[in-house]
This record gives sequence, structure tokens and C-alpha cells, in this order.
Amino acid sequence: MRHKAGFYEKFVKRFLDFFLSGMALIILSPVLLVTAILVRVKLGSPVIFCQERPGKDEKIFKLHKFRSMSDARDENGNLLPDKERLTGFGKKLRSLSIDELPELWDIFRGKMSIVGPRPLLVKYLPLYNDEQHRRHDVRPGLTGWAQVHGRNLASWEERFAYDVDYVDNISLALDVKIIFMTVRCVFAREGISAEGSATMEAFTGTEAAVHE
Repeated sequence: MRHKAGFYEKFVKRFLDFFLSGMALIILSPVLLVTAILVRVKLGSPVIFCQERPGKDEKIFKLHKFRSMSDARDENGNLLPDKERLTGFGKKLRSLSIDELPELWDIFRGKMSIVGPRPLLVKYLPLYNDEQHRRHDVRPGLTGWAQVHGRNLASWEERFAYDVDYVDNISLALDVKIIFMTVRCVFAREGISAEGSATMEAFTGTEAAVHE
């Protein structure tokens, strides 16, 4: 079923994203500057982590975040697992979601939205089933319906179900609700990591998606 954008999504949501992200970039500029300096001192350069992610209609864009991991490598020059490269400073950035602040620029330039399904890795695209692909019918978000329902503690299937539910029910009221729930989650520091992992475990596809 092809997603049909309603009035709010067509004429209001993008304007709010542009205006609010621009204001946030100005107001939070001291925080961005101090964080950039601390990342440079504690983790080195580059300060900004840049990676290709699928956006609306699965068009690829470059996402920006503050770096939160070191470049620690083994004796063969291979990067160590995320758990070993994620420093105490990096964990603090993630727990407060400060590492996500550069995504305000991605929102301002129209590649993301304040609220929407989180942009995941490009390599996951072939693993989605038809229903899961629908999460890309809208712009990806800084926060989303899945993030306020468990964040990295929820299973991939649960997260994708919330993403599709959001796509089907976009409204100003839902966006406002998600923003307030996000603030509560950040202050409570809920669902930062999956059990037994420094970050969310890799998505390998649902059984239905793999056998389609």
C-alpha cells in the first residue's frame, strides 16, 4: 500500500522541521562547540562521524553525528568491536543523545525530520520485507515512535512495526507526543543499549524477508 501524505505532512511538517532545527542550531551552538572541542580532545579527529544512510524513498544521504568511538585496532590493524571502542566519554554522549545533535543540520537541509523512523544502515535495505520497506515512505527522524518504545532494547521486528505504524498515522499531535516522550526517555536514559551489546545488534533480516 503506497503511503499518501496528508495535509500536515505535505504543508506543515517540513516547515516546522526547517524552523525548529534552525532555531535549535542557533540556541544550541555553544553546546555544539563545547562538545566538538571535547570530542577532538578525547577521541581525536574527525570530530563528526559521517555515514551514508537511506532517507525518504530509500534515497541515500549523508548523516552527521558526533564521534563517540575511538579508532582502537587489533594487532592486524582491524577495528576492535564497538564495545571496546566505546569509551566512557562516548557512552555519556550517547546516554544524553548529545551525539545526535549534528543531525539538526540534516533536518535543516531537508534530508531528515525531527520525528520519523530512524535512518539505519544502507546494507539493511535488501533484508527488509515489503512491509518493513514502508518505513522509508517518509523522511527519517532524529527521534521516532520506535525510539520511545524501547529504543535499542526492542527487537528489530518491534521497532519496524512501530515505524510503519507511525507512517500510517502521522499527525501533529503524534509528533508532539513523541517529542515529549523522547525528552522523558533521554532524562531517564532508557534503552541506550541492547542487552549484552554496546549498541543495537546487527539486523540480519526477519525469516519472512530472508525467504521471500
